[in-house]
Amino acid sequence: MNALCIWQSRHTHLLKVAIFFVCLVWGRVAFAQVGESRSQLDVGFNGGLAMNHISFDPTIKQKLHMGPTFGVTLRYTCEKYFAAVCALQIELNYARLGWRENIRSSADEPLPDRYQRHQDYMQLPMLARLGWGKEDKGFMVYFLAGPQLGYCFCEKTEQSKEWTLNPDGTPDRPNNFSAQYSMPIKNKIDYGITAGLGAEFSSSIGHIMLEGRYYYGLGDIYGNSKKDVFSRSANGVIVAKMTYLFTVKK
Repeated sequence: MNALCIWQSRHTHLLKVAIFFVCLVWGRVAFAQVGESRSQLDVGFNGGLAMNHISFDPTIKQKLHMGPTFGVTLRYTCEKYFAAVCALQIELNYARLGWRENIRSSADEPLPDRYQRHQDYMQLPMLARLGWGKEDKGFMVYFLAGPQLGYCFCEKTEQSKEWTLNPDGTPDRPNNFSAQYSMPIKNKIDYGITAGLGAEFSSSIGHIMLEGRYYYGLGDIYGNSKKDVFSRSANGVIVAKMTYLFTVKK
């Protein structure tokens, strides 16, 4: 089995684990519950910062690409099982991803050249959430995880007006590698696993959450066959966000 097949097998397994985790909580909603039943529905909005790094192979040196993310959140709390409060959470978010290059010459010296690609996504995370603490008034800490789908609907480039060039007119880059500059995104549909930790404060006016997440992309933005430029080109996103929810059904 070649390296690509091993990589695909491992990532398919990770996705199955995430889907199983969400389905397990869905099953507790749909069928008989062992713990204390809940049926609370909360809706609201979220916003924060998405810090992306694309795992290119061959490697492209990068700094974190930073962009906004915001959207709407729906959460259904279904059960308290011992100390854990079980909930399902679905979001529809916008996020600006992409990559920002740390450009160096073929001699590994820093250059004044600048390049970053902005890629705008709509994202649909489907999350199972476990929380511990006060449900109504007070603090709760929580863990959430699940699969996430995304679609890139727009991309654009920012770069310096002048490039540092080789004598043949190509950009001066490590290993003379610069194919990415002329390559539009090929795979607009993105999928992967997201997980995070957060803290929630609940009061009579609603629920305020602060959390950090990591999204591990299982798909590539470019083709990954032997004839393609990259064998790997997946998103890896650190997200810091704030969410406000209010209860519509309890």
